[in-house]
Parts: sequence; C-alpha cells; structure tokens
Amino acid sequence: MGTAVIVTLKAVIVISLIGSVVVQAGILPAVWRDLSDAGVPVWGRVLLVSVAAAFVVTMQVFAVCVWRLLTLVRRGSVFSPSAFGYVNVIIGTFAAASVLTFVLAVALVPGEAAPGVVGLICGASLVLAGIALLVTVMRSLLVQATARESEVRALRSELDEVV
Repeated sequence: MGTAVIVTLKAVIVISLIGSVVVQAGILPAVWRDLSDAGVPVWGRVLLVSVAAAFVVTMQVFAVCVWRLLTLVRRGSVFSPSAFGYVNVIIGTFAAASVLTFVLAVALVPGEAAPGVVGLICGASLVLAGIALLVTVMRSLLVQATARESEVRALRSELDEVV
C-alpha cells in the first residue's frame, strides 16, 4: 500500500474524528433539546441520545483501530500478532453498532415512526452485523497470512544456514 493512500486515509480518519467530537459536543445536546421541546418523555430522550452517543463512540474506536493498523502497514509489520487485537476490536465495534442500531429500531416501534423506517433501520443493523462477519473472515485470512509469514522466515533461516 502506497504512502499516499495511507496519508489520505489517515486524513479522512482525522476529519471523521473531529466531526464525531462536534456531534458529541454540539449536535447531541441539540437533539436532546429538540426532543424535549417535542414532548418526548425523559426515558425516550435518554434512550435515543444514549444510543446515538454510543454509536459515535463505536465509530471513534473503529477509527483509532484502523489508524493503528495503517501504522502497522506502513512499518511492514501488519502480518504480526499485534494486528489481531485491533482487528478483534473492529469486529466488536461493528457488532456493537449492529446491536445499537437494532435497539434504535425497537425503540421507534411504539412511537409514530413509519414501519418502513423501522424496517430500514433493522436492515442497517443486519448490514452492520454482516460487516462484523466479513471482518471475521478477513481476520482468518490474516491468521493464515501471519502463519505463512512465519513459515517463510523459518525457511529463509534454514536456507541461510545451508548457504
């Protein structure tokens, strides 16, 4: 992977993280006020704003893990056991985002939300769960690549001894 791609992706991550802090500090309190003005009960406001805040946190954790993996790529050490921890956290963040999205859909059922909107949110939850499963498959590929990397090192070592 080229340096330009890594730098560009890290720039996107920085912009995303700045945006997420703006959402946490400015937009979520505004949503709380708007829900209050709309007469939404306290439990509903707490639930909706908490789910949104937790969703933003999952995105932030995901972004930090991708940043760390990009650093490993730049160093040429992504095929090492240290990468597994970050990949595991990424799987967990997508699983958590899926659950949070489903909780949001369930919270909207008793309200005035259209059934189609609830269905779309449930579909988004399913897609996020699918991404978690896809990253799990990619993790198994990383395991295989790491094992091959170890094999190659061992064979090179033996070859060096022979030569």
